[in-house]
Amino acid sequence: MRPRTLPAAVAPVVVGSAVAAHGRHFEPAAAGLCLAFAVLVQIGTNFANDYYDFVKGADTAGRVGPRRAVAAGLVAPGAMRRAAAAVFLAAFLAGLGLIHWGGPWMLAVGLACIACGIAYTGGPVPLAYVGLGDVFVFVFFGLVAVSVTYFVQAGRLSHAALLAGVPMGLLCANILVVNNYRDVETDRVAGKKTLVVRFGRGFSKAQFACSLGLSFAVPLLFLSHGYGPGCLLPFLLLPLALSHTRRLSPGASPAELVSLLGDTAKLMAAYAVLFGAGILL
Repeated sequence: MRPRTLPAAVAPVVVGSAVAAHGRHFEPAAAGLCLAFAVLVQIGTNFANDYYDFVKGADTAGRVGPRRAVAAGLVAPGAMRRAAAAVFLAAFLAGLGLIHWGGPWMLAVGLACIACGIAYTGGPVPLAYVGLGDVFVFVFFGLVAVSVTYFVQAGRLSHAALLAGVPMGLLCANILVVNNYRDVETDRVAGKKTLVVRFGRGFSKAQFACSLGLSFAVPLLFLSHGYGPGCLLPFLLLPLALSHTRRLSPGASPAELVSLLGDTAKLMAAYAVLFGAGILL
């Protein structure tokens, strides 16, 4: 399940709900279903990733980082494939409840999220294997997750919700950057052309730093659009973010990068809590 990365599913729902609550549109039941759907889609994606990376040869005995269940022989490939299908089915059923608030469009959005979760490492053109994993994460764990969470509660879309999805997508993509940075050698051998494989570690470090910079620029935009100074609460995390940039270096060991991976997810969670609180204030 990779629990250390699950804040990537929770954080966008927190921020989207905060924007809804700011406009007095908060609906606890709708927010809860969004949370359940998001977490289940991520777990299903992680299960599918575990299966497909083993089948495609990206996860082998020589892989660094946390063990993968199928590659380590802890779970049979068929069992993992069925587990992924079961979790995606549970996500679909949870998402059906959102039709009550968001209308039939929620069915299309939910199916698209599940399809992309499978296509991340599965299907004829796996997104992660052609360098589109970062784009997928930014769009679905950022823009879509925050905007849909807001939409099912407020009944409409808003520029504020879309803008609030930008830092969520960027910070979530940084989790992927650290993961791919660590796995660059084994991914290159397996033909998994992530951005770090295509353009090198220097590019990925610059991407990581730029994503952090843009994430901390968004609260300033909220402030300029009439939100209160509470929106600047995420700046309390700026020293921590700068330290993460220094830790992402060619000399970092696999263990150090595993630690940074978890800390990057924690940064996203803390940012979401502070940003959401600032929006409410």
